[in-house]
Amino acid sequence: MTTVVRSLLPGAARVARHDLGVAAAVALWIPAVLLADRGASLSQQWLLGAGTWALLVLLLRGESPLVRAQTAVVVVFATAVEYTFSPLLHVYVYRLGNVPAFVPPGHGLVYLAALALGRSAFLRRNARPAVAVTVLAGGAYALWGLSPLAPRPDVLGAFWFVCLLGFLRFGASRLLYVGAFVVVTYLELLGTRIGAWSWAAHDPTGIVSMGNPPSGAAGGYGWFDLAAVTLAPWLLVAAVGLRRRVGLDAAQPRSAAQDPEGVVVQAPVGRDGAAAVQD
Repeated sequence: MTTVVRSLLPGAARVARHDLGVAAAVALWIPAVLLADRGASLSQQWLLGAGTWALLVLLLRGESPLVRAQTAVVVVFATAVEYTFSPLLHVYVYRLGNVPAFVPPGHGLVYLAALALGRSAFLRRNARPAVAVTVLAGGAYALWGLSPLAPRPDVLGAFWFVCLLGFLRFGASRLLYVGAFVVVTYLELLGTRIGAWSWAAHDPTGIVSMGNPPSGAAGGYGWFDLAAVTLAPWLLVAAVGLRRRVGLDAAQPRSAAQDPEGVVVQAPVGRDGAAAVQD
């Protein structure tokens, strides 16, 4: 019955419901996990990690192969960054001094939420104002981090805001970075306030000052998004080639009309293009 009812819904309605569901699920899961982690042991963190992986897999079931590949790239890339900059360089430190088990899949959820917001009907209808608000809000936050009003100087945040401006100007999908600004800023403010992690006052050289959190964290996260958009198509091509070499039947690629997202994610759509959801 559910399948029949869904089949009668217009495509746009299904898309809107899907994007809203992804963004809402991530927005609710983030504080739930961070609050549960406040007094969690290492073994309990593994349980939180298992739950986060389960949610990520569930949400990815409604996505295209391309988005799944993009998410995989983000998880791998972000995990490498986490283990380099947290336990090794101590740029930021988690509560137990480790990389919690829920963090790698959490990066996948953050990417999916940013993507869902960026391709939402609301942002696509209001693309230019959304970008303008992101620039103004991010700029104000970065300037505050450099002002005497901030608890400590935040040069890294200002640098990352410049990175964000670059992604918004030259990125293939500017609305993806608008979504990342919303989700990553929300995540960083919440995580540091709860005490799940804290940022050092300076980078490992002792030269670059950092806020807790850095104001432009979304600009740093933009590099994960860039890696996903750049590498995922190659990953899919390699996967198809591998299936053919081992004698498995490769799925026939869908046309642009069937999967517009594959085209939009890899190339700009005007100057305000965003990844479209699988219909």
